[in-house]
Amino acid sequence: MYLDVYVNALFSILVFPGTIFLIALAFFTQYLVRKLSARYQRRMGPSYVGPIGLLQPFYDFLKLLRAKEEVVNRFSMPRLAEFALLIGVSCIVSSVIFLPISLLNVATVFDVLIFFYLSSVMPLFAMVIASLSMPSPYTSIGVSRLLSLVTIAEPAYFVSILVPVYLATRSGGVFMSISSTYVNSSRLYSNPVALVITALSLVGFAVSIQVKAMYPPFNIPEAEQEIIAGYETEFSGPLLALARLLHDLDIVIALLAGVYILLGGPMPFNHLSPQGVVVLALKYLILLLLVTTLKNIMGRYRIDQALVQVFKYGLIPPIIAATLTLVAP
Repeated sequence: MYLDVYVNALFSILVFPGTIFLIALAFFTQYLVRKLSARYQRRMGPSYVGPIGLLQPFYDFLKLLRAKEEVVNRFSMPRLAEFALLIGVSCIVSSVIFLPISLLNVATVFDVLIFFYLSSVMPLFAMVIASLSMPSPYTSIGVSRLLSLVTIAEPAYFVSILVPVYLATRSGGVFMSISSTYVNSSRLYSNPVALVITALSLVGFAVSIQVKAMYPPFNIPEAEQEIIAGYETEFSGPLLALARLLHDLDIVIALLAGVYILLGGPMPFNHLSPQGVVVLALKYLILLLLVTTLKNIMGRYRIDQALVQVFKYGLIPPIIAATLTLVAP
């Protein structure tokens, strides 16, 4: 009995939905973003490596990991940067056990807080440590801009997932649990007030995801015309490969959380049914299409403009939603 638990835990962390699955999904998500962006801009996008260019993200990662030189300066600490990035990747992989997709799903009171800490706080902390381990004026400016944005965007993301979880679990199930949220997701759409709350949370979630992904109009920390590549300026070779992987995994885990918390996961079908898998994939693609569309129709704000817009459209809607939960039946 105990052996089965350990085997399931090992399989969940290493294979599905852990390391191998999340990395494959990260590469596929990057491919879709690049391909859709190319179509918006009348370009081909990835087309040559693998069927219809499907293996291009994996090839780019492998090229950085194996073929490109890691450039360092006198004050660089590349091993510390690599360690920080690996910690960030590990935290994201660990956080997946709190999502219902995991074979070893952990559902406990307030598990949404642990999930947020592992999937959002720790990767950000890891990226900042890695950037500051490769010092230059450009990385310092990029990190300062990044921290300025996430000071507003991370609370917006936190509130946008916290409010639906509270609304769905306050009357039954495991309180403040992501698994109970998707099971009780009908409560989010059962009356007009709950529907408005969910819609406002979705708006805040969409805006905060743009910031987390550093997509336009919030790609100020990566403003190439001003500070080259921002907090990634000094990354190269394997270090750049890890940084990009962490970035893509951050997007993937946030989209999965949005699918389960805001869109009900595979509902109205059973989680393990073929229809449920199809619905889950479609909802993931819908969120990804929304993020990619915003990326390609928006320009880039100045830092002061971005902070105002994140506050206005990222933080205010979830705060209103949180206030409305007091009157929701």
